[in-house]
Amino acid sequence: MEEQQNSSREHTSFLVFSASLRSGSLNTKLAKLAVKVIEKHGGTVDFADMEVFECPTFNQDLEVDNYHPEGAEAFRKRILANDAMIISSPEYNGSMPGNFKNIIDWTSRFRPQPFHQFHALLMSASPSMAGGNRGLWALRVPFEHLGTRVYPDMFSLATAHEAFDEDGSLKDKTLAKRFEDNLVAFMNQVEASKHYPCIKKAWVEFLGEKTAKETERVE
Repeated sequence: MEEQQNSSREHTSFLVFSASLRSGSLNTKLAKLAVKVIEKHGGTVDFADMEVFECPTFNQDLEVDNYHPEGAEAFRKRILANDAMIISSPEYNGSMPGNFKNIIDWTSRFRPQPFHQFHALLMSASPSMAGGNRGLWALRVPFEHLGTRVYPDMFSLATAHEAFDEDGSLKDKTLAKRFEDNLVAFMNQVEASKHYPCIKKAWVEFLGEKTAKETERVE
């Protein structure tokens, strides 16, 4: 049945990356595990290194002659080349990594704005008992503000320093199944949205808001 399901799946591609720059990152391990699940279920993966997206500190004074940092250019191109993204992000002091927020800010300056109606699944891994979940709630805010379709079911891996086998799989089989089921459900949603759309909805920041050039988010 699994082979039949995979062979019948319509083509979808996923940008997958860890928002951590640290070598040996637990979030990078989790992102690489997501790659295996996606490919197992017939999806195409574009795995990225976070260093490729690095940008200088955001400063509007730098925006001369339509300037965009190379990292933001790279992030935008990878978004436009895929149908969805899966991000495994660490939690720093109860929030998202500052460098990643900076990259989001720079990339949001492109027109058309690339995050609008783009699908995203958020994950985290942490040695803590909360698994970095608070950082994911903070990360949802800028993405949803920009119109990203953030998947409701986030995945946070607690005590992640003890969670992986030597081959990169999860030791706990029940947890491994939940991780896989969550990814497959997300893949199904992205596939349905891409190949079987039934309605398109406009997104505005507030109901009845009068948009202006300075605040425009819908292109």
